[in-house]
Amino acid sequence: MLLHLAVQPSTGNHENLNITLRIKKMSDDTVIQFEHVSKWFGEFKALDDVNLEIHRGQVVVICGPSGSGKSTLIRTINRIEPHDEGRLIVEGTELTSDLKDIESVRKKVGMVFQQFNLFPHLTVLQNITLGPIWVSQKNREEAHQIAEVLLERVGIRDQANKYPTELSGGQQQRVAIARALAMQPTIMLFDEPTSALDPEMIKEVLDAMRDLAHRGITMVVVTHEMGFAREVADQIIFMDEGHLVETAPPSEFFKNPKTDRTKAFLSQILSH
Repeated sequence: MLLHLAVQPSTGNHENLNITLRIKKMSDDTVIQFEHVSKWFGEFKALDDVNLEIHRGQVVVICGPSGSGKSTLIRTINRIEPHDEGRLIVEGTELTSDLKDIESVRKKVGMVFQQFNLFPHLTVLQNITLGPIWVSQKNREEAHQIAEVLLERVGIRDQANKYPTELSGGQQQRVAIARALAMQPTIMLFDEPTSALDPEMIKEVLDAMRDLAHRGITMVVVTHEMGFAREVADQIIFMDEGHLVETAPPSEFFKNPKTDRTKAFLSQILSH
């Protein structure tokens, strides 16, 4: 099911600009599938026989200690990190070394990193419109309209003509979210998006992510923000040493963890 957000162009042209958003609809529609996926860095096995299905509209939070494979797992979904064994299928396309398939998947997958990765010599508006203009071949006016809608959604429309260095860390991360959304992905990946932020800036980024989750886009989020996970996630995955140790809805994960390793992790992270 799709929701079309109509935006009236400011030029007086009465043709509506449509931004397509997913409405949450839980089903058996698998959009990401890991089948016995493993990944090595030299002799270190970062992912060990991972089997996982993520369905359309789900919000999946991945947590675990440093070095557990969380970021590696999320980076294989758009082949920033190629996996070495097994099969990984995203939106019906198996990720192999075929560049055409990789490009096809990356058009459907947006990603937000720990560091904001904005172009410092471009304004906020230019950072967001770059992809739609050059990759999606949208005209400049349409790209600007999309950017303005997304900046409004993440609460910083008034920052459109500033440069990244003029913004706080939280504002820069919200620009990064808007930039990823401007490509109209069906899947959003977040790799510890608040870990580089000061505590007072974390809330504004999590609020933008909460809004996105409530709109129903498929999200895979690596984070230690357990309050966010408890409130927004459909499933929480705990990883350790490249394994998926435990997968459960938040109510079960926090109240009745099944493994001693999960219990020990939760006792440490929830005590801070």
